[in-house]
Amino acid sequence: MSNPALEPSVQDHLRLEAFEGKFDVKDFVGAISEKLIAQSKADSGPFDPKPFIRTFEAAVDKLIAVRKDVQAKTEQMEKSVRVAERDYSKKMVELNRGFEAVGQSFSGMETKMNEVGRTAIRIGEQMESVHQQRQRAQAAYDLIDYYNQFAKDDTTRLDAMKKEGKEGRRKVAVLLRRLATVAKEVDLPHSDKTRENIDRYCEKFEKDMLHLFDRAYRRGDPKMMHHCAQTLLDFNGGASCVQVYVNQHDFFINRVRADTDIDERLWGALPDPDAPPPVSERGLADLFSEIRNTVGQEAQIVQAVFPNPAFVMQVFLQRVFAQSIQQHLEQLVARTTGMPELAFLRVLQLVHQLTSVLVEDLKAYELPSVVPRSPVDASEFNRSLKGLPASNAPNTATATAATISTMLETAMEELFVPYTEGQRYLEKESRSLGEMYASYLARFTRYHERVDTKGKSSMFGRMVDQLSAAAATTSPSGTSSTSAQAAAALMRFGGLSAAADRNPDKNGEDPVREEDGILSVDIAETMLKWHAEAIGRCVELSSSNDVPKHTFALLRVLCAAIGNSYIETAIESVQARLEAADNKSEPSLQPLTILREVDLICHLWQRYVTMALLPLASSSVTVRREMIVFNNQAVSRIEGGANQVAQKLTDAVVAWLATQLAKQKRTDFKPKNDDISFARVNTDPCLACCDMLEKVRDAAKATLSGKNLEVFLTEVGVAFHGLLLEHLKKFPVSATGGLMLAKDLKSYQDVIDTFSIPSLHERFEFIRQLGNVFLVKPDILKSYITEGYLGRIDANLLRPYLAQRSDWGQAEKGFNDPTDGAVTDGKAARDRFGMGRLSMIMKDLEPLRDQISMPSVPMPGMSNIAGNLASSFANARPSRFSNTAG
Repeated sequence: MSNPALEPSVQDHLRLEAFEGKFDVKDFVGAISEKLIAQSKADSGPFDPKPFIRTFEAAVDKLIAVRKDVQAKTEQMEKSVRVAERDYSKKMVELNRGFEAVGQSFSGMETKMNEVGRTAIRIGEQMESVHQQRQRAQAAYDLIDYYNQFAKDDTTRLDAMKKEGKEGRRKVAVLLRRLATVAKEVDLPHSDKTRENIDRYCEKFEKDMLHLFDRAYRRGDPKMMHHCAQTLLDFNGGASCVQVYVNQHDFFINRVRADTDIDERLWGALPDPDAPPPVSERGLADLFSEIRNTVGQEAQIVQAVFPNPAFVMQVFLQRVFAQSIQQHLEQLVARTTGMPELAFLRVLQLVHQLTSVLVEDLKAYELPSVVPRSPVDASEFNRSLKGLPASNAPNTATATAATISTMLETAMEELFVPYTEGQRYLEKESRSLGEMYASYLARFTRYHERVDTKGKSSMFGRMVDQLSAAAATTSPSGTSSTSAQAAAALMRFGGLSAAADRNPDKNGEDPVREEDGILSVDIAETMLKWHAEAIGRCVELSSSNDVPKHTFALLRVLCAAIGNSYIETAIESVQARLEAADNKSEPSLQPLTILREVDLICHLWQRYVTMALLPLASSSVTVRREMIVFNNQAVSRIEGGANQVAQKLTDAVVAWLATQLAKQKRTDFKPKNDDISFARVNTDPCLACCDMLEKVRDAAKATLSGKNLEVFLTEVGVAFHGLLLEHLKKFPVSATGGLMLAKDLKSYQDVIDTFSIPSLHERFEFIRQLGNVFLVKPDILKSYITEGYLGRIDANLLRPYLAQRSDWGQAEKGFNDPTDGAVTDGKAARDRFGMGRLSMIMKDLEPLRDQISMPSVPMPGMSNIAGNLASSFANARPSRFSNTAG
């Protein structure tokens, strides 16, 4: 029902289309009442709801009618959908049935096609078998026919076929190959003549083809060359064709390698071990450059001409190595004749390095080794005779078993075999190192020979005898060992002989200087640099399996030179000087400088061994262990020698201090003229001892460091402490003399305090307190010796010192208690009269006595090369000075 009271705008909002989109109730109510609200606002009277009520009632009625229409349409559409779904289901069922029928039809068709295919395959196999039988029969017929023609010495058909062109020549090649095979197996009357005819014709055919290939090669006709190469490949493998190509190559014919351009600078520096090894040689560089260019061009030509390019490239490269490179290497090696062996070794290393680079560059020209089959062989005639497969037919040179890379590596190894085979290289390297070291240390060796004055029983005599014995040793194979060669070189270049007269004055020799016999880190660095160069050559020229044992052999040469001939010689010379020194003269502290140089050199040497040599032996656990044991033994010998030097120097210093103390006058501490005695600050022996202690301190701090410095100064201080204890028992001391004694002891303590060693400070504080017993009054003497460090000592042990007091006769009465007067024991009597031992002094400090020992010079520390001696081996070898520092 339509209500005429509704506005057209309101009716628009009540249509069905208004509810199809996004619907909002507030917007809908607002749109219907918008005009009524405007009218209500425009009316000034009270609010009148009636227009709103009428409008909303009419709108509700309209909406109810719209809902009924929508419900009716929905029901009608649902009925239509149900009918459509039933129709769809019926159609799908029908379609499924149709598809199943089609699938069954296709399955049946596929089955029938498979049956037909299997039948066709069987027919094809039968046809192929028949075809092969026919081919074999035809080939056998043709072969017999041609064989009979050769028996009759008739080659007309073959000559005619050969004139048919390229295809004819290839057919002739295959026929001749097969005829040659048959002729070798036929054993009939007159077969020898037939075989000769076939062989003669084969030779003529091969010569004709090679002649044709040569003409094409000279004309630069790659197509004809390829045809000839393929034909000869089918005929006999094509090896003769390849040889013709390689032999006539311009690289081997036109190039005349006359070494007229010689680099004088290179050859002048070659035998100089201080000059860097050469990195290039002009003639070799030009040769290798030409080889690279030639191979790059030949790789393209060979691939275009030959059906087996990999084989041809191998033949060409083998010729390059065997002729060109080997010839140049022999010329370079021949030029080193008459030069030191270092020149030969450097030339060998130079050629090896450059050849290795060349080989890596040539590996880029790796070619496939697959050989294309000749179309004439489609008949597989080689399977027609005795049913042999194609691979068992007459073999040709086309099969390339090894790649070009493998061939290049093999050719390079063979190039250096004459120089590195067996022990040749190692013997030359060891001999070269030994000669260089001996020449370098010649003046050092002569110096220590000249300064030696003890004849054959001396240190140097023993060293020469050892070298002579080592030089005379040979290995079980009859050749000299590496150590023997090094020893022989040392003797030859050092001018040594076990049987020769060791008179230091030899005519014709330069006079030796003092600096020639001094150890130097620079010399050791030079020796290690030479050795590092030799190790580099060893790695370059030796196989990977031989590197560990060759490195060990060169390590023995290094130890013989830098250890035995250099460091140990210097140490033994110092020992000899210390033994021959006059005890009455002030000892020289130069051995400390030698010990410092030994320390620095051994640090450098052992760092080199650890960082450079031992890693090279990592592939062989056994060799590496032997190297470590050998190296430790060498270092142990040096440690022992350094310990002895330090001990002898300490003994010399202590002996000189004892000599100075022995000059003490008995009146120094019991003066008659007090004014004169007080005018002196210290006694003369005190001044001499303090001066010596200061020199020892300064020299030790300048050369030693760390724990070694502490232990060395401790040894000197403890020994001097013992001397003073005995010294104080010998001199009577008056009251005024006690002041002089106190000043001397204070000077000793002040000098020892500059050593900066706490244990020595305590010991000399005890000495100072012991000296004060001569200053205290008799009535407080007994209480004084019970205080401080003196209180730790048995009073009976102090009696020998107390007995030196000038007033001891009176002080002793008040000092002894009643029980002391009844002493009758012999030992107590000796203690009373100054004959007891102060063996238990400073009980709390007694553990220091066990700890005090001289430092062994630490050798193989791997810290800073210029570091202190204390950063060395933690476990020193047993020696008089058992506690090694570091």
